[in-house]
Amino acid sequence: MDVAIVKYNAGNICSVVNAMRRLGVEPLVTDDAERLMAADRVIFPGQGEASTTMAYLREHKLDRLIRSLKQPVLGICIGMQLMCSHSEEGDTDCLGIFDATVKRFMPLDHADKVPQMGWNSLTDLQGPLFKGFKGGEFVYFVHSFYVPENVHAAAKTHYIHPYSSALWKDNFYATQFHPEKSGEVGERILQNFLEID
Repeated sequence: MDVAIVKYNAGNICSVVNAMRRLGVEPLVTDDAERLMAADRVIFPGQGEASTTMAYLREHKLDRLIRSLKQPVLGICIGMQLMCSHSEEGDTDCLGIFDATVKRFMPLDHADKVPQMGWNSLTDLQGPLFKGFKGGEFVYFVHSFYVPENVHAAAKTHYIHPYSSALWKDNFYATQFHPEKSGEVGERILQNFLEID
């Protein structure tokens, strides 16, 4: 199976490469349009800031390319946020794959730490990414912005308030958490992504 990882100015690509290797896949890290379009699966990972990252994607015409992909695509962390329509981070227009606005976590009391950093559980699981899961599984998060609950939610998590921790629409899948850093649960989610029909 050919798995391509979108190469752009965002961190955390190495850990996704290593996760794929643990599953027996040698991924290609590329920003080449033809190679991305020809891949069986595309992963759009990253850690970074929304406005500068979207500017880079537009400059390299990766924004239009990602929207046009027909094979299963998985956004991770900021990859998920950039697949939404707008982000409060830098007042940024994003890819618009999911009709949702990314919001900043606002602490309700002194115990609420932003960013959310660490393990939290998943509920209300939907779709093929979570095949074999019952809900309540723990995964690893690091984020200051979140996607509110919406019609595309494939999983939900509670931190300060409920929000969408995974999204799914057509061939586009996304997780706010880091499956590549989430142990056996995350590995199974990535394997499910590879096995999508």
